Formats: sequence, structure tokens, C-alpha cells
Amino acid sequence: MIKTAFSLLTCATLALAAGPRLGPKEKLFNGKSLDGFYTYIEKHGKNSDPKGVFRVENGQIRASGEEYGYFITEKEYENYNLLVEFRWGSKTFPPREGNARDSGILYHAGGEDKLWPQSIEFQMIEGGTGDLILVGDTAVTVKGETKRRGRSDRFGKGKWEDVAGYRDPNGEPEKPHGQWNKLELWADGDNFRFQVNGKLVNEGSKSSVTRGKILFQSEGAEVFFRKIEIQPILGR
Repeated sequence: MIKTAFSLLTCATLALAAGPRLGPKEKLFNGKSLDGFYTYIEKHGKNSDPKGVFRVENGQIRASGEEYGYFITEKEYENYNLLVEFRWGSKTFPPREGNARDSGILYHAGGEDKLWPQSIEFQMIEGGTGDLILVGDTAVTVKGETKRRGRSDRFGKGKWEDVAGYRDPNGEPEKPHGQWNKLELWADGDNFRFQVNGKLVNEGSKSSVTRGKILFQSEGAEVFFRKIEIQPILGR
């Protein structure tokens, strides 16, 4: 009996260490168009983009930052690993001209299209990429503390200043400006984990929302995306 219990414990430990079983990858961005997404811009609404805030150029999606809005998946997703590659452009625009370049991935998004729909944000901002922001009526538990609304800073975050080009004095997980960065979001039931260039920067549990669309912001700074892939989590 002791041997059986020990064997079961060992198997469970090994399964946890091995990580979740993943299904086949799906390219959400096909490299050519915004098929599978629609756009929303604060001043113009759904699928109306007269200034070309969102464009596909040279196999990349450019979000100009000139107007606030997003491109968002048409489908909803749950239980997945999301891989995104991004880099900052050079331009910033009012009301954030000269401030830290800002964007974000809002996941488990639901409800009406607006700025910003109910969701959880994997924050992308110079000096703070990997912060978590609760949008609307959402809640998570991080380090044993349950939060409703507000922000949970990434692990080990140092002093932050809202200026363009800012880098964390405690050790910046983002690569230097203009280089490509890899973000990973693990949304596994009501658990989540954020990674920036392979470094764990945030994690928690008891998310009040566990399913929804995935959106990418235009928020005052030029930003490029070249890879957006998703893999379903099948179990352990």
C-alpha cells in the first residue's frame, strides 16, 4: 500500500514537472491579413479604420498607436498557451506622446466592444511588460491576495517612470528597443502564467473569467506583431 501511494505521488510529480499536454499549434495571424480578427477604434467603431491604425506590412501587423483601439479575435478561447512576438516602433502619440511605449494583450475578453472590454490584461509597457491589469469586473489571486480591479506588478519590478525608452533598473526582461520580444501567456482553467523572453514574470489563480476573445491594443505607441500562435492545453 505504501509502495502504491509512493508510486502515485511520483507519477503526479513527474507529470507536473513535465508541464501540460498541448495540442497542435494554430496560427492566429497568417502573416498576410487580419483574417480571423476584427478591429475596433474608439472614434470609429467596429471594422472602420480610415487612418490605417492597423495594417499588415512585410508579414507583420503594425498598430500605429495614433488612435486608441484594438484588433481582436472573432473566436473565443479557453485553456491555451499563447505565443506572441512583438517589437516597439519609434513613434508615440498624444495623449501619451513622450511617455513609456504602451500596448497590451487583453484576454478572456467579453461583452460589448468598447475601450476597454471586460478582460484581464497582459500589460506591454516599457519598464513594466508582464504587469497584470484587471479590466472591468474581474478578479484574480496573486501571491495569496485576491484582487478586484487594479494592477499586480511583475515579479521583482523596480522603480518605474512613465518616459519613452524606460528600462527597469532591477533587470529588464525586455530586449533593447527595436528588437523582437517573445511573450507567452498560459491560461489553464482559472490559473495563469506570464513569461517575457522565457522569464516567468507573473502568475496566479482563481481568475473570475476563464474564456473569451483575445485582443491587441493600439494605445499611443507604434508596435509591431509578427507571430501570434495558440496551442490548446489538453491536460497533464
